[in-house]
Amino acid sequence: MDFRDLECWKNGRIFKNEIKDLVKTFPSHETYKLIDQITRSARSITANIAEGDGRYHYQENIQYCRIARGSINETMNHLIDAFDEEYIDEQTLNKLLEKAVTIRQILNGYIAYLQKRKKE
Repeated sequence: MDFRDLECWKNGRIFKNEIKDLVKTFPSHETYKLIDQITRSARSITANIAEGDGRYHYQENIQYCRIARGSINETMNHLIDAFDEEYIDEQTLNKLLEKAVTIRQILNGYIAYLQKRKKE
């Protein structure tokens, strides 16, 4: 088993790709601002889960998962910014925020699992 088998990574990948498609609708003047920021934070979710899995030490893996959790929240904030700038509607915002919360919940479960394994 590797990181590609983790539900948090799989869901994060789907979310990342949805963000990738979404930002294509944003105005071009946001290319090096909001588009770059939201793309980076969404990519950071799966990247940190993968990097943590490669560390082979529970505490390090947990730390990278916590960074991924922070990236989820950052992406949520950028989505709210996109709504505030009227680049997305409320329905799109709510749908993506729900997905982000679900990923965060799955990731929290994985962190709890890692913490339990660390104590064994």
